[in-house]
Amino acid sequence: MGKLIYGSPGVEIEFDDRVLAHLRVVIVTKLRRAESFTMQYAYGPESAAGHASLWLHPSIPLQFKFYGSKEPVLNRAWIEALMVGASSTVGLHLLPEPDPSNLPH
Repeated sequence: MGKLIYGSPGVEIEFDDRVLAHLRVVIVTKLRRAESFTMQYAYGPESAAGHASLWLHPSIPLQFKFYGSKEPVLNRAWIEALMVGASSTVGLHLLPEPDPSNLPH
């Protein structure tokens, strides 16, 4: 499990390293463009206890901590789907990973 740490003092949100790697691409892309946006996430035991929103802004400190030693292989379709959400009024929220074998070539 990796962590997204946002703000100072930081809010720490745990994600699987694979999920966090995909979120990192989307978040860093948006913030490099100086685009603020919301991110929705679930928290609590097995993420069933509740949900919260963060307002992500380029001026607020952000860290991604990974606990695995290898960088996960990225799924472009998943990144694109997450990016669509991040650019919407709903904001970035975790979607199931699409099966890369079902993508058009």
